[in-house]
This record gives sequence, C-alpha cells and structure tokens, in this order.
Amino acid sequence: MRLLNRSAGRLSRHRRGPLAGLMVLVCGLLLTGGLYAAFAPAQADSNQSQDELVKEGRELFLVGCAFCHGQSGEGVLTQGGSQYGPALTDVGSAAVDFQVGTGRMPMAQPGAQAPRKEVVYTKDEIAALSAYVGSLGTGPQIPDKELYSTEGMSQKDVDELVSRGGQIFLANCTACHNFEGSGGAMPRGGFAPKIRGVDSKHIYEAMLTGPQSMDTFSDGNIPPEDKKAVIAYLNKLDENPSYSGFTLGSLGPVSEGIIAWIGGLGILVGFAVWIAAHTTRSSKKKDEAAA
Repeated sequence: MRLLNRSAGRLSRHRRGPLAGLMVLVCGLLLTGGLYAAFAPAQADSNQSQDELVKEGRELFLVGCAFCHGQSGEGVLTQGGSQYGPALTDVGSAAVDFQVGTGRMPMAQPGAQAPRKEVVYTKDEIAALSAYVGSLGTGPQIPDKELYSTEGMSQKDVDELVSRGGQIFLANCTACHNFEGSGGAMPRGGFAPKIRGVDSKHIYEAMLTGPQSMDTFSDGNIPPEDKKAVIAYLNKLDENPSYSGFTLGSLGPVSEGIIAWIGGLGILVGFAVWIAAHTTRSSKKKDEAAA
C-alpha cells in the first residue's frame, strides 16, 4: 500500500510540474489542428464548388436572360415605362428552378402569362442559373426533397396526409385550379394551369413563389407540412382513374351524357328546320310552274 501511495505521489508531482502543462497544451493544439485539417478542406471545397456554380450560372444568364432581366437581374423597362422583364434580385433560387425547370422561361415573347413548354436547359444548367439568381439577394431557396416527398411514410400516414391536403386544396385552390386541378380561366388574359401530373418539387415551388397570376403562399400562410399534404392530395388525384371518355373537368359520364343529349337534340332540330325550309321552297316552285 505504501508503494502504491508513493508511486501515485510521484505521478501527481509530475503532473504538477511545468512540463506537464506544456505537454497538455501541445496535445490540445495537435488535436485541434488534426480536426481542422479533417473538416476544413471539405468546407473549402464546398464553397469553391458553389462559387463555380454561381460563375457558370452568370455566364448562362448573360446569354439567355440578360436581354429581358438586365445584366445583373435588375430588370428592364420599355421606353413607355412598362416592365419588359421583372427584376430577379430577390426572387430566390426556387423561382428560377420552377420557371426554367417547367420550360416557362425563357419566354419566346412577353405576354400575360408564361405557358408551360419543353425545357430548354439541362438539370445542371438549371442548378447553375438558380444558384446565380439566388446569390443576387434574398428569396425562397429550392426545397429539400423531404418537404414534398412521402417516401418512407406508412400508408396510414399518407392517407391522413391526403385527407388533410384535400381540405386545404378545396379551401384555397379550387377557385382557380378547379376542384380536381384541371385549371381554369383568369382575368386579364391569365389562366390557372392544369396541375395534374406536375412534379412535386415544382408544385411546392409554385406555392412558395407565386408565379404569374398565382398568389404567394409563404410558410406563414401555409406551413411546409400543409404544402406537403396538398402535394400528396394532388398525387392521389393522378392515381384515380377517369371514368368518362372525355375529361370535361372530370365531372364524370353524367356530364358527357347531358352534353351529348343537348348537342344531339340541337343538331337534329337544326337538320329538321333545314329540311322543312328546303321542302317548302320546292313546293312553291312546283305550284308556280303549274299556274
């Protein structure tokens, strides 16, 4: 026991020595330097790749977008003072990803609304353009997949999400997009596009940025979990079969029967009137010839 106490006392004296503190300091510096060397290069590479992406996006922007939106996204005014191309300084990367990713931009010519068309840019080019415009100021960023995807969720949770999303959609979206998302007309030459079969990410971005005539539904108006519910509801609509031959707003076969009945009767009545009118003229000519 005395031997152990004596050894412990020697170790304690060594720890209290001036070299012990220096060794602890050196070990701490080496450990800190090693951790920094392990993690700092990855961060530097990430920042460098982001800067390269922004640089590539600016080159694409100057070629395909600057004519309407200005050299630095400040917007372009016509000689009459109207807006030729809006400013993009605070629209965020989500707006660019939606507009370019759905083919709405670049537009062939200015108009009341940009219709969806074939996508011009590749996914990498869209990412670069989005990164550049996102660097011009504040604005919604491209959402993560977990915000709009139901992957990994149980069927029960998905069904509950669809049920809540249907209620939110009926309360906020049916006035423009129809009760089942087939779209409709809007004032001043605009229209609410069909949102069936649209990529989930683009639906989320549309709600977040409010393109063209659409209202902006920020996270304060519709929280992210409710946006996800609306997307789940629309995806469920895409899975439902269409029971009618023609869509006609997806009102079902009854609407087709009514239209066919009214249209068919109208054609028959018109044909009967035409026959009667021609028969009358023929009789008059025969009577005059006989006289």
